[in-house]
Amino acid sequence: MTSRFVPPAGAPRVLATAQLAGSFGDGAFLVCSALFFIRVVGMSPGQIGVGLTIAWAIGSFAGVPLGALADRRGPRGTAILLAVATAGSVGAFLTVRSFLPFVLVACLYASFQSGLGAARQALLAGLVEPDRRTEARAYMQSTANAGLAIGAALGGLTLQFDTEGAYLAIFAVDAVAFLVTGVVLTRLPSVAPAPPTAGGEPRLAVLRDRPYAVLTLINTVMLLYMPMLSLVMPLWVVERTDAPRWLVSAMLVINTVCVVLFQVRIARGVTGLRSATRFVRLAGLVMLACCAVFALSAYGASAWPTALILLAGVVLQVVGEMFLAAGAWEISFGLAPDRQQGQYQGFFGMGIPLARMLGPVLLTTLVMGWGAPGWLVLGVVFLAAGLAMAPAVRWAERTRSGSLSLLPEATPVDSSRIPAVPLTDAP
Repeated sequence: MTSRFVPPAGAPRVLATAQLAGSFGDGAFLVCSALFFIRVVGMSPGQIGVGLTIAWAIGSFAGVPLGALADRRGPRGTAILLAVATAGSVGAFLTVRSFLPFVLVACLYASFQSGLGAARQALLAGLVEPDRRTEARAYMQSTANAGLAIGAALGGLTLQFDTEGAYLAIFAVDAVAFLVTGVVLTRLPSVAPAPPTAGGEPRLAVLRDRPYAVLTLINTVMLLYMPMLSLVMPLWVVERTDAPRWLVSAMLVINTVCVVLFQVRIARGVTGLRSATRFVRLAGLVMLACCAVFALSAYGASAWPTALILLAGVVLQVVGEMFLAAGAWEISFGLAPDRQQGQYQGFFGMGIPLARMLGPVLLTTLVMGWGAPGWLVLGVVFLAAGLAMAPAVRWAERTRSGSLSLLPEATPVDSSRIPAVPLTDAP
């Protein structure tokens, strides 16, 4: 019987293995990259922030045409090519010694990463039966978190050395990790590219799909939990509470461990669009409760009661995160035409870089500026977005009964015919 930690044999296991390799490299890279550019290259934190904002703005939009390329040329070959291109962009960071080259390479890195995510999602849609896609995506998310945690630990060790050679070694590790991702993806069978578009049909149909755009916008609002956890919570703990500072690290560890342990189990509760919208609605309710608990921490009488309140809040946060992920995956796949999964997944995936780009300014202004009332306002925003998902999904379903449902669908691939690849066989 398949363990809840090891994906089923075949396409889900290969995809999760590829995800593990890439996220391991990214975990090490993300921990060390900022200090490398500050200490070795001599850039300022402001320059890094501006460069990354530009890069992820461009990268968020690049995912759509690169996803469409995966539809036209086949997602397997496109994903392998983009994994290699990502490795090359990471390797190019080794030569960066000033601001403008940094921005250029960062734009390539963000664009290839976004395209790789879209192609990988299209590959999953082509190789896994519709009723198993959300579960397979949950395995990928679980292994991604595990890889990030292990890579971050390696990056933390590198920070202790704090030498140019150590930082460059981490960049090389990340580049090799993406090459390994490409090698692992070669173990999957090809998925036939989508047939040519009919005369008059737009190449990037997703850009004219208003219901899907609304779904993406709602998901982007819900994804504000990411900068909330990574940026606002550390600032809140340090500046607005008496809790010990090490609690910031403990909260991030709790989040990672919970996703690794429970994301797959929660995702199995999503069996279609109805349950998916219910999960997103629950995510909004739980996020509201989470924000209310965080607001309460401002009134903690002493360090340890405040710490317990914050830990309760982060548990609610990760529960809401897992509900949201499971529901959003099902919605993003279920309402995208099968032959256009690449461009649709690229469009839906824009929510992640947009939330990371816009969230810091919005949330620091709201929460750090307004304090506890700001937390409550943020919670209401999460609740409103969660409640809005159901009518948006119904609107999208009605449009699928029209023009989009008439589009020919790609022939699904029977994933039972894909050879089993043990998780430990990844190179």
